[in-house]
Amino acid sequence: METYSFLREFADSWMLLFLFVFFLAIVAWVFRPGSTKEYRDTADIPFRHDDKPATDKEARP
Repeated sequence: METYSFLREFADSWMLLFLFVFFLAIVAWVFRPGSTKEYRDTADIPFRHDDKPATDKEARP
C-alpha cells in the first residue's frame, strides 16, 4: 500500500474520530460544574483595581 493512501485512510477514519473525541473533551471541560467562577474571574481582569475612570490627562500619552 502506498504511504499516501495509508495516511489518507488513517486521516479519514481514526484521526477524524480522535479529533471529534478531543473536541467533545474540550467542550466538557469548558462547561464542567464549578468552572463559572474561574471564567467570571478571568472576565473581570480589566476591571480590577479601578476606583474611578481615568482623567483626560492620564488617558493621553
